[in-house]
Amino acid sequence: MTDTPWLSEAEMSAWMAYLTASHLLERRIEEQLKADSGLTHAQYEILAKLSAAPGRRMRMTELARSAVVSKSGLTYQIGRLEKRGLVARVACPSDERGVLAVLTDRGMSCLEKTAPGHVAVVRAFLIDQLTPEELAGMTRIMSKAAAVMASPYGDDPTGMTGTRGTRGTTNTTGMTSTAGTGVAGV
Repeated sequence: MTDTPWLSEAEMSAWMAYLTASHLLERRIEEQLKADSGLTHAQYEILAKLSAAPGRRMRMTELARSAVVSKSGLTYQIGRLEKRGLVARVACPSDERGVLAVLTDRGMSCLEKTAPGHVAVVRAFLIDQLTPEELAGMTRIMSKAAAVMASPYGDDPTGMTGTRGTRGTTNTTGMTSTAGTGVAGV
């Protein structure tokens, strides 16, 4: 394994702030979705993506790519949604091997019922807390990070290229620290 620079104090602060905020927001979203509809966030996202697709349908492979989940993970979630009558799987008319996920009327109704609460949580705990400049900055930062990660690791299967800084290294257990203090790289 190559030596990877430790996170500086400023880098660790940024990383931990991101992790804490994202975990807390995800918890709030999951609580709201469970209370309003019994959906998970992953399931809500699937319904939302299908609702925006032409004919409320997408090929399973495209839906997996769009939702940034594995094909097997999507198959599992679609199965759960199908049991509730929120989606259906149908054969793709243009490709006998292809399968389409289709948002049912019941699924659309569930989404329409759940969306206002979901938007309220996202607004209350994130969007409305930011100035327009902060929101634009967040968009730039997250878009930049997403672009780097969109191609799975590029030419480096370890995903470790492009690191910056010079403090510390990562050992074989994945633990990181500054100046040997043993702080875990969460």
